[in-house]
Amino acid sequence: MMTLSDGDPIWFELVASDPAAAATFYASVYGWTTHTSPVAEHGGYIVASAPDGDGVAGLMAPPPGAPPAGGWSLYLLAHDIATTLARAGDLGGRVVFGPMDIPHVGRFAVVLDPQGIPFSIMQPFAQDAARPFKQMPGAHGHAVWIELATPDPDGALAFYGGLFGWTKAGAMAMGDMGEYAFIGTGDGRPGAIMSSTLTRAPQHWNSYFLVPDIHAAIAAAEAGGGKLIQGPDPIPGGDFSANIIDDQGHQVGIVGPGGNAAA
Repeated sequence: MMTLSDGDPIWFELVASDPAAAATFYASVYGWTTHTSPVAEHGGYIVASAPDGDGVAGLMAPPPGAPPAGGWSLYLLAHDIATTLARAGDLGGRVVFGPMDIPHVGRFAVVLDPQGIPFSIMQPFAQDAARPFKQMPGAHGHAVWIELATPDPDGALAFYGGLFGWTKAGAMAMGDMGEYAFIGTGDGRPGAIMSSTLTRAPQHWNSYFLVPDIHAAIAAAEAGGGKLIQGPDPIPGGDFSANIIDDQGHQVGIVGPGGNAAA
């Protein structure tokens, strides 16, 4: 089993006002199956699995006292969460929740980066064989790309680079929208950083999940009450990317081949 590095994406989580409805929606779009965690302390947390059986995401209602808006969040790995959180503070980040334990899972905290964009850091209690983030052909239902839209791409790269060792591994020019800077971590390329100001994208971390046919996935999203807000656009390698708003108003990405439909 391949060892993961600090900063690798290890979990994806949706806070939604109706998690059961979200489970139905994403089952149709991503091909997920879902079940409620059998651990009583998890409070009805819904676990979503990809077609290959790997757990990839969690769905939950807003916890008591939390803002009702919800949305998708990204968990990044830390082998030593205390040290990583201290470093995040030194680099201009701020811990806004935790650290606290999730029974039988791990210890996590929510951090705001220097631009005020949230992400979560997790130190698992044990290494899991499942890979929610899997950049492999045919890894349908898995996340395959993460993307940060931020008002200060250079500042964000300095922060995450100092925190996780990420480097800028090339970039794609987007004209008036600036550049799409690829994140490098060892041999991996988990995602990219771009300007939220120039692209007018919401300031947030976005995650993209792989599907067998992007047009079928978009059609399923629209049939389930979602809305296409970007794409499908061709990307290097022959696939397409798109962004949708789900039936409860939360943005998330899709990647996949074009199938037989016209782009």
